Amino acid sequence: MDQHTLKQAKGARRPRKRIGRGVGSGQGTYAGRGVKGQKKRGKVPAWFEGGQMPLTRRISHRPGFRNFNRVEYQAVNLKDLAERFEPGATVDGETLAAAGLIDDANQPFKVLANGELAHKLTVNAPRLSASAKEAITAAGGSFDELSPAVKKVRNRIHRRRAAAEAALLAARASSNAATTDDDKADSGDAEEDE
Repeated sequence: MDQHTLKQAKGARRPRKRIGRGVGSGQGTYAGRGVKGQKKRGKVPAWFEGGQMPLTRRISHRPGFRNFNRVEYQAVNLKDLAERFEPGATVDGETLAAAGLIDDANQPFKVLANGELAHKLTVNAPRLSASAKEAITAAGGSFDELSPAVKKVRNRIHRRRAAAEAALLAARASSNAATTDDDKADSGDAEEDE
């Protein structure tokens, strides 16, 4: 077998079917499209359902959507920490999972200020509520927020407002720093005069 003797198998190459070329061709008159109707006369999209309410409009009339990137935080209350942990203990994901307060040590959780905390604890949590932070520090404990919430500004108007507020805070901070430096310099001059 040589390259010049190779050829395709019989029936591999078939001539194109020429439709609508007369009755004698076998594909004349209706040209394989049947009699009358939308499918005979024009293109019908694959998703067209004959005029009934389409699937995309049937399934959900509720507004919004379910965010598949959402991270669910499991709630842990201060009253549970007060009951389960000794004074001076360190509270983190592993100790909470061992105590049965969360399902898994790697699952994100948030400490909420439901209940009272009477003794000192060291809390290492991904998130803490503002009132929980106050309650922990008031009891003499300490906390470390591992992944604090970042407030995202969503649209242009709010972005501009947030930028203006940040600039105002920076200006205030710099003016406060300048006044404290001036006060220190004035107090230093007064001490030298004495």
